[in-house]
Amino acid sequence: MGTMVYIVNVEAAIYKDNQWLIIRRSEKEEHAPGILSLVGGKVETDSATPNILEETIKREITEEGGITVTNHVNYLESKLFYSSKGEPVVDVVFLCEYQSGKLKLDTDEVSEAGWMTYAEILSGTDSPEWLVESIKKAEKARMESAKI
Repeated sequence: MGTMVYIVNVEAAIYKDNQWLIIRRSEKEEHAPGILSLVGGKVETDSATPNILEETIKREITEEGGITVTNHVNYLESKLFYSSKGEPVVDVVFLCEYQSGKLKLDTDEVSEAGWMTYAEILSGTDSPEWLVESIKKAEKARMESAKI
């Protein structure tokens, strides 16, 4: 059996008050163009970096959305999917809380972005199932942390 090589991707379920930041991927994107999604991207580095997943998600949030999140970046879930080229991708999702900044989009990667309520995401006709499932987990984790 051959060695499998995986792409590592990170995504952020970012909340502010009772809303979630949702983006629409640019039509220029190779994988899932025009689809609603969480902010995220591939781990790309040529050096050993501590906390590589957390640092990558913070970079992607700033690059794609122009905002910052608090330092409490918490693991939410991981899953496997295949890119449009058939490459296996390990996707790690983090729960993040908005800290500051105004949305400023990288239009090469994101065509639009906005804050949506949990109900809007769940009832949205163009919300892909994997986004709905991640937001369900994120909302549950957010509500549990609010009780503490």
